[in-house]
Amino acid sequence: MIRRISPLEMTIGVWLATFFWISPLIAQDTFYKGKTVRIIVGSAPGGGFDTYARAIARHIGNHISGKPTVIVENMTGAGSLRAANHLYRVAKPDGLIMGHFLGGLLLGQAMGREGIEFDARKFEYVGVPVRESSICALSRRAGVTTMDQWLGSKTPVKMGGIAPGNATDDIPKILQSALALPIHLVSGYKGTSEVRLAVESGEVAGVCMGWDSIKATWRKALESGDVVIVLQVNPRALPEIAKVPLAINLAKSEEGRRLIEVGVHDMSAIFRPYVVPPGTPSERVEMLRRAFLDTMRDPEFLAAAEKATMTIDPVPGEEVKKIVAGLFQLPPALLAKLKDVLKW
Repeated sequence: MIRRISPLEMTIGVWLATFFWISPLIAQDTFYKGKTVRIIVGSAPGGGFDTYARAIARHIGNHISGKPTVIVENMTGAGSLRAANHLYRVAKPDGLIMGHFLGGLLLGQAMGREGIEFDARKFEYVGVPVRESSICALSRRAGVTTMDQWLGSKTPVKMGGIAPGNATDDIPKILQSALALPIHLVSGYKGTSEVRLAVESGEVAGVCMGWDSIKATWRKALESGDVVIVLQVNPRALPEIAKVPLAINLAKSEEGRRLIEVGVHDMSAIFRPYVVPPGTPSERVEMLRRAFLDTMRDPEFLAAAEKATMTIDPVPGEEVKKIVAGLFQLPPALLAKLKDVLKW
């Protein structure tokens, strides 16, 4: 016998379905309303990571239900390792804390770097604002302004660095091995802002770092010619500096090419990750991921980014998570060689 559903029962059913569908959205809106979201940046104020984080903080709250206040806090130490460990071990997984640290640390875990107290596979990834394009820049006053001069230098060229796991350290080490490039790495600066000051004072000759960071924070020196871009460490030449040589084309061997590809090129998509602690409620992770991508499309944010010469080329959180998982599937021999070169 077929039982007919009464109009009253149908109305109640529709009401219940609507309630259970919309109630999580109401709960999320209620949760973030009046709250403060903190972005913990693992490097010093004034650097590229800090510049991007503060630009994002000014806009992302408008795309989160409840419109929370978003602030940036800097937690320096060990090339942002302190911030990464804090996010994993100390930070409360409630959706109110995001971390922004060096993506090189994620590869560091796969290679068994000491001091890492997190499992990269357990972080929840919100997204990356730009795929990193890496370059090496030298001060004109150092007297080396072309790759021919650098390759032929009788003395190692001093390059400023922050710490292992940072591009400022890792790229010079890889180039030293892959290109036989004469380099003396001076590491230990708290952030790229300090490295820039060291270059300007003559303490070091240059730095290898993100092209987007340099454009956003060192624009006057580039425009004046006081700082010269001498090498790109990218899969393809950037249109803005198309005549600057590519490191991959100067590699001395196939092993050298693979070191550049895995150690630099493959890391470009995850170099600037925004993450939340493991255990953060899934609905809040998804809300932050949507808000992050919506911010990357926000006309006001894009206008501000263009004014600050910040490139925006986002990588969704889900893609970042897959790339990180792939780091733990690299051939052991290649990981061992990278570890030896990077000396982690």
